[in-house]
Amino acid sequence: MADKLKPGDCRELREAITSAAASGTPLCVSAGGSKAGLGRPVGCETILDLSRLSGVTCYEPEELVFTAQAATPLTAVEETLESAGQEMRFEPADYGPILGVAAGTGTIGGVFACNISGPRRVKSGAARDFLLGAKAVNGRGELFKCGGRVMKNVTGYDLCKLLAGSFGTLAAMTEVTFKVLPRPAETQTIMIHGLDPPEAIAAMTEALQSPYEVYGAAHLPSTAASRSTVAAVRGADTSVTAVRLEGPAPSVRYCGGRLCDLLGAGREIARLGDEDSRAFWRELRDVMPFVPLAGRMIWRLSVTPSKAAETVREIAGTFDAEAIFDWGGGLVWLAIAEDASADSGTIAPNVRDADAVARIVRGAVAKAGGHALLLRASDAVRARVPVFHPLDVVAAGVTLRLKESFDPGRVLNPGRMYEGV
Repeated sequence: MADKLKPGDCRELREAITSAAASGTPLCVSAGGSKAGLGRPVGCETILDLSRLSGVTCYEPEELVFTAQAATPLTAVEETLESAGQEMRFEPADYGPILGVAAGTGTIGGVFACNISGPRRVKSGAARDFLLGAKAVNGRGELFKCGGRVMKNVTGYDLCKLLAGSFGTLAAMTEVTFKVLPRPAETQTIMIHGLDPPEAIAAMTEALQSPYEVYGAAHLPSTAASRSTVAAVRGADTSVTAVRLEGPAPSVRYCGGRLCDLLGAGREIARLGDEDSRAFWRELRDVMPFVPLAGRMIWRLSVTPSKAAETVREIAGTFDAEAIFDWGGGLVWLAIAEDASADSGTIAPNVRDADAVARIVRGAVAKAGGHALLLRASDAVRARVPVFHPLDVVAAGVTLRLKESFDPGRVLNPGRMYEGV
């Protein structure tokens, strides 16, 4: 069953949520549906379909501000920005293919609701850092507005940052306003072949700490690199460590040369031009090298870069795991079979369930002071294994109080992030 709203009709949305709260009917908030497999399964029979709340409300290129209804397709936003020579600097990923959904079905509201950022996050910030304002309806059926159309405002609590990353559990966003920036005139990627993860992280750290304005640093081991339509052509059967430069053409070319001198001693180095660079980072942004790995859980680990290689080595010593390193090593994508076997003998051979994988993954990540998100798994696994990193007592208490304040009847995406919330 689905309640489908008329374009721009916040009144109807308020009535739908108010009615659900009165009857105790939980609602699965959805628009494009590209992220239905992200988070815990929501036990709702009624879908609150926001897909008709779509369209660009206001775009002022000279002011670098974009306003759109929440269900506006992400592709439409990108096309509009591209026509004006601008872009979203936080580089939102399209998780459709990795989650088994067609590419291009995501919405701009879903991007901010899930706080999705791409490889440029290491330099430019997260999606929530660009969210200036929003309109939303909470679980009481109340329409509220937060933020504005400028970077600095004093309109009260910064609820925009709270809504970003709440996965629709606090309110259903109807409109978002965000900052955009000019598209770089040129992009170039320095690719180093043959490094192992510790060597790659050391090289990426050196590049990021250099004065050469690096806007992305990633490492693909040979198996992942072989599935990249760009990297595989440039260096077959070898790992690829990529460093991205962006900006005015003369600056990019100068910095590219200096980085090659800095990182290239005794190493095989290639340089990608603008078109190939953009294609490579789009693939990485959308985790495309892992899309063919059916039947594998996909984990997203946030760790201290200096501990990333050790963390992956510990996990891979127990299970058959494949990794991709982004954000200079601060973000690790990990693919592990749901029936992962203990070939190394470090755990009992009959331990094959996803619970054991989660315990070992999160145990290794905890040692590195990080956290782990289970991005992709079957419904049965996501219902049993915590998808988001378990909260400590204080954070759990704050989360519960926020849910009580915004959605006391627990009608909006109940349990999407944490069981019972």
